[in-house]
Formats: sequence, C-alpha cells, structure tokens
Amino acid sequence: MNKKKAFVTQDNIVKVTGNLLLIIFLLLIIIPVIYILLCSIMDPATRSSVGVSFDIKHWTLEGYRRVFEDANTWRGFRNSFVYSVSFTVISVGVTLLAAYPMSRNDFMGRKFFNVIFVLTMFFGGGLMPTYLLMDQLNLINTVWAVLLPGALNVWNLILARSYYRSIPTELREAAEMDGTSELQYFFKVLIPVCTPIIAVLCLYQFVAQWNSYFDAMIYLDDQKLQPLQLVIRAILVQNQINPNLVANMEKIAETAKLADLLKYSTIVISSIPLLLMYPFFSKYFEKGIMAGSVKG
Repeated sequence: MNKKKAFVTQDNIVKVTGNLLLIIFLLLIIIPVIYILLCSIMDPATRSSVGVSFDIKHWTLEGYRRVFEDANTWRGFRNSFVYSVSFTVISVGVTLLAAYPMSRNDFMGRKFFNVIFVLTMFFGGGLMPTYLLMDQLNLINTVWAVLLPGALNVWNLILARSYYRSIPTELREAAEMDGTSELQYFFKVLIPVCTPIIAVLCLYQFVAQWNSYFDAMIYLDDQKLQPLQLVIRAILVQNQINPNLVANMEKIAETAKLADLLKYSTIVISSIPLLLMYPFFSKYFEKGIMAGSVKG
C-alpha cells in the first residue's frame, strides 16, 4: 500500500509540474500577442507616458486606417493569398506524388533517391547560382519564381512517406484483387485515407509561403507582383526617417509615432489569416504529425 501511495504521489507531482509548465508556456505565447494587439490600437504618446492600457479612451484605429487606405496593402493581401494557395496546391501535390514511390519497398532505386533527397537538406547551391539559374529559365519577375523553387520540401516528403507506410498493406491487396490500377489505387483509395497528413502539409506550406518574403524580394521587381510581407516592409521603411534631414522637431515626433503605430498594426493584419486557419486544421494536426513522425 505504501508503494502504491508513493506512486500516486509521484504521479500527482508530475501532473502538477506538467500543468504548471503548460500554463507558463501558454502565458509566454498569449502575453506578447495581447501586448502587440493593444499596441496596435493605442496612441503612441499615451503608451509612452502611461504604458499599455485597457482604457478604451486611449485606443485609436488610426494605424489600421492608414494601412487599409493604402492600395498596395490590398494588392499585397491578394498576391499573398494567391501565392500561398497556389504554392500549397503545387507543393502538396508534388510531395504526395513523390512520397508514394519512396514508400514502396519494391521501388527500384529507392535507397539511392532517398540519399539524393536527404543531401538537399544539408547542401544548397547558394544565392548567386540559384539566381543565375532562375534568370536563364526566364523566371525573374514572374510568379513562378516564388512558386516553383521550394515546391518540394524534403521534410514534408519524409512525413508523407512515413504516413503511407502506416497504412495497412491489406488495403492495397484488396484493391489489387478488385483489379484496381496503380493510379486508381493512389487517387481513389490512398489519398482519401490520407486526409490528416494532407491537412498538415497544407498548413505547413501555406504558413511558410505566407510568411516568406526573401524570394519575392530577390526575384520580383514589379510592385504589382509583390506579396503582403514586402508591402509591410515598405510601409515600415518608408515611415522611418532620418532626424538630420528634418528641421521641424514636431514633425519628427509625429512621424515617429505614426511609424510605431503602423508597425504593430501591420503585424496584426498579417497574422489574421494564419490565426483563422489553425482552428480548422487542428483536429488533423496531431494525428497527421504523430503517424508521419513515429511510423516507418
């Protein structure tokens, strides 16, 4: 009985400790989000004098108004959404197709291609060779320069391959007995049971493309093609001034306050689509990740 009580006590200690750690981690995530949200609707002068306040009298929507009045912001939103959706469709499609033969033990050259894929995770050609290649392919200043280079993610391929291997072989044997071809099995039998991993891959790739700005900054010169992240970067840079170039100190202060307000407003605006996505994919996330990471 004493040993049983000791085990129960240890379990309770572990549970309490785990819950406390989870609460701490939750606060570490929520507090910065609340701080940024409040800073985006607070008058910078008030925030500098009294700090962050929950008093509605100190709130203002000037930052959001300024951001949404800019036509470039709406164009950036549209471009980012189109790029993210298109990139997700292309990337997930290529990943699922590439992972299927890699999951088959009867695929000749499977080990060789596995090595080739893994090597690309550790070694790259570098920026200049990649840029020259894109230039020779006439992809510079086109949407394909953003969509194609990172379409195949090897880590996602490994997750999909492991998930395929977690599916019972009896499913394939039954399909073969019914005379199902390889393509019919893949599209009509395998893909419908892979919803969790597909949802996880879609979430990964959409978030990655939505937050991406470097490829667009390097390959896209036309402002009409630039995504939201570059538009936000331009807003922040344009509102940072050099005091040596402005004689009126009041104008310097007002511009600095506006730039500070725009900084927080644009962060909130760019995060909204991602915050809206997670609740819809959360039910698939754990199942897809666990089956794709542990199995195989």
